[in-house]
Amino acid sequence: MRDDAITCTRITDIVEKFVSGPVNNLHMPGGFEPAFGQPLLGFASGGDSLWTEFKKHIGEFHWTPVEAFRLAYPGENPSPEELTVVSWILPQTTSTRKDQRKQKTYPSERWARNRIMGEQHVNQGLRKHLPDTLASRGVQALAPMLLPEWSRVECDKLVYASTWSERHAAYVAGLGTFGLCDGLITPVGKSMRTGSVIMRAALPPSPRPYSSHREYCLFFNSGTCGKCIKRCPVGALSADGHDKRRCREFLQGTTRPYVNKTYHFDGYGCGLCQVGVPCETGIPRVRRESAISSAN
Repeated sequence: MRDDAITCTRITDIVEKFVSGPVNNLHMPGGFEPAFGQPLLGFASGGDSLWTEFKKHIGEFHWTPVEAFRLAYPGENPSPEELTVVSWILPQTTSTRKDQRKQKTYPSERWARNRIMGEQHVNQGLRKHLPDTLASRGVQALAPMLLPEWSRVECDKLVYASTWSERHAAYVAGLGTFGLCDGLITPVGKSMRTGSVIMRAALPPSPRPYSSHREYCLFFNSGTCGKCIKRCPVGALSADGHDKRRCREFLQGTTRPYVNKTYHFDGYGCGLCQVGVPCETGIPRVRRESAISSAN
């Protein structure tokens, strides 16, 4: 394995160059408008204890990095500490957020296109590009979301989950904590997409400037805000949390036909709770100051 040239800085360069490429980061096929802003990256050790904690809080079906790696490379048996999870955040652009902020019931066209085309072209593209680039340098790598074994799982505890969660990977990598609506509040906000790749090279993990999975959410840390509750058009958010069934029913039963009829492509989306809120573009101020103090 030739991983001597692989560093966190080199990985960041690879991702940033992909996203800045004029044909890689498109708002729509054949268009010219970028889908996402500059990516934010974090790194987590495959041996971090949080991966096994997720089996308790999410379910035994949720993979650890080494379990996902062995699915991609049968017969290989790396130790968890040999693996690094690379996680990235793709922030929505100012134009997309501005359009979406005006919406009360349905997604804006930019938002709906990013949910489908941005995810497929940019985020999925990164999930393929980074492992391919690493393989050319002698480093084994994989995107858990692209494994044929990846699946969504119905479960009593969380209603539904999956065998690998991109948001939880970002949480381990120090990129953010969860809000009332279950969205990840990051230094560039909650209005974003996220992805990850597992690589067989031990890189220094990013610091986690928080001690709780809800730390950046004003509703949980100070009893204030709750603006995402008012943004939800179907009452899927409340002080009790996120009603995933009602949310999914709205996405599939209401926004899908709307996007088809109005924007003339097969898609869906909502995300109204990700804009018009204090955590849209960053960590709410009261927590940002606390996070900086604790990091110093």
